[in-house]
Amino acid sequence: MNAQQIQLVKATVPALRAHGEDITRHFYADMFRAHPELLNIFNPANQSTGKQARSLAASVLAYAEHIDDAGRLGGMVERIAHKHVSLEVQPEHYPIVGEHLLGAIAAVLGDAATPEILDAWAAAYGQLAELMIRVEGEMYTAGATQPGGWHGFKPFRVTEKKAESSEITSFVLEPVDGQPLPRHRAGQYLALRVKVPGQEHFQIRQYSLSAPWDGRRYRISVKREPGGLVSGHLHDGVRVGSELAVHLPAGDFTLPEPGSVGSGAVRPLVMLSGGVGITPLLAMLRELLEQGSSRPVTFVHAVRGREVQAFHDEITGLITANPQVKRATFYETVSEGDMPGVHFDQAGQISLDALRPYLPADAQQADYYYCGPVGFVDAVEALLDALRVPATQRFTETFGPSQSFSAVIPA
Repeated sequence: MNAQQIQLVKATVPALRAHGEDITRHFYADMFRAHPELLNIFNPANQSTGKQARSLAASVLAYAEHIDDAGRLGGMVERIAHKHVSLEVQPEHYPIVGEHLLGAIAAVLGDAATPEILDAWAAAYGQLAELMIRVEGEMYTAGATQPGGWHGFKPFRVTEKKAESSEITSFVLEPVDGQPLPRHRAGQYLALRVKVPGQEHFQIRQYSLSAPWDGRRYRISVKREPGGLVSGHLHDGVRVGSELAVHLPAGDFTLPEPGSVGSGAVRPLVMLSGGVGITPLLAMLRELLEQGSSRPVTFVHAVRGREVQAFHDEITGLITANPQVKRATFYETVSEGDMPGVHFDQAGQISLDALRPYLPADAQQADYYYCGPVGFVDAVEALLDALRVPATQRFTETFGPSQSFSAVIPA
């Protein structure tokens, strides 16, 4: 891109702020009309709720804002690349996306989308596509060539199925070919490709791994979503002995490698989860303890109540065996028979006053990992703002398409 094109792209930032979601909604509708085969990749539920459009709008806006300082976008590029790899996005998909994205910009902005602006955006998209194709290509190669790695989706058999709560069920998956599994990092997710009976297209969904690597099997723990096409099928239609198509683990929401430079491994660690957001954090906690870490950990979990609380006994066992770990469980609703200090620790939603007694003495000198629904993540962000926790000590993931990339773009 030349300097004039860069300035033209940056000049469109106000229009993207005002019309970004309109552009991306138009883009997806137009692209799927022309290429319905892409519905085998994209989650239609995220289309209907607008989450995918908002996610794309956020990424396009971030790219435009920082196009003259692209080095700051490394975290965003990595996060998107992990998701694309889990979906098997390929280089040939990028020209299709580019054509329909430029068409959507032209259609929504109308006369404001001058030929010069469209040419600038074509150059900008081409530059971004080259970067994404390169990063994703490296991930595909590394994943397939590592010991035990593979291309695409591989058949796995369900060897255990366990109800963890009234909403969450765990599935233990082992490769049909019996080969050892490549190492993955706690906090990563698996993509499953499922053909739900009665549906025309394949469905791909990502589910966090709820147990660390053991070389033999994966465990995912799936919440039954109201009206959820795939989660309902997994709960009701998948049994021990069923086979599922599984992609290599992906995702960048992980703890630093032990001994890595600047890992902050000496700082206390606070893990906060809302609902099924507990799954990656439980895997992280177990991985940390299996590594023999003595790092102080506070494990905070917010849940509606005991009926929907998963992994209570598993976490209790970990805490009993590891005195450096303490927990704080928040029940939004306390029912008869719920025992303080046994089933829960605090009634109501997480607040700064209720949480403060469980935090390290110097809350600013801790690392915070948090995961859950968008509303929960927003609430935790507000708490950390009030505590003045530096952005460099915050690590988060929301379930579903990212609605903001502020957590992975340095300020």
